[in-house]
Amino acid sequence: MEPFRIIETVLAQTAADATLPTRDYGFWAAVGNAGLGEKLVMLFLLGFSVVSWAVIVYKLRNIRRSYRESETFLDVFWNSKRLDAIYQRSETLSSSPVSQVFRAGYIELAKLKKMEKESENEGKGDTDLGDLENIERSMRRAAAAELTNLESLVPFLATTGSTSPFIGLFGTVIGIMNSFQDIGRIGNANLATVAPGVGGALVATAFGLFAAIPAVIAYNYFLSKIRVLDIEMQNFSSDFLNIVKRHFF
Repeated sequence: MEPFRIIETVLAQTAADATLPTRDYGFWAAVGNAGLGEKLVMLFLLGFSVVSWAVIVYKLRNIRRSYRESETFLDVFWNSKRLDAIYQRSETLSSSPVSQVFRAGYIELAKLKKMEKESENEGKGDTDLGDLENIERSMRRAAAAELTNLESLVPFLATTGSTSPFIGLFGTVIGIMNSFQDIGRIGNANLATVAPGVGGALVATAFGLFAAIPAVIAYNYFLSKIRVLDIEMQNFSSDFLNIVKRHFF
């Protein structure tokens, strides 16, 4: 009869345990069980994530528009035979960095040709080379300004991607320390005592990764796209200077 008595005892204990309310150890329960320090860290990381997503959406639209208008401008440039017509068309393509580089070079070229007409003793040789260098400098400055505009807000994504995991880890350390303090105060290290505090601590790291991963992916994507636009501006500057040298000097 002893085995049957043991089985009855186990079944009775199981039934008693089943009647006890089960605790929720899910994600949102862990957030709720987190301490004040961890919640402040999570709130800070949530703000980082919201701002980084806003930057991602803004830069994505900006860079796509720059690509689209640059392609349109290059088609207009190579299919047109008049620089003044290209200049007028470029006014409607203000988001294209290539068109802005062209505008800077065209304006400088127009100034030089106006000065040439007004001058009675216009020299050649070194003077022409100096004029060409002025156009090149103007286009280089415009390219640098456009590159700065394209790179704006992108460093924030790099900052978010590099610092968010460490901020989340800081919240985790605070939560683990609080859990150990609870264990020492209660004097009991069972799962019911440890799990809520540890779960809340680990959620802080999850918030850090949630903010960091999209920011790093977007940063690398934008960097590659900006590099392509930079190369396009350099190539266009070389082609435009060759055309100007061939036809105006």
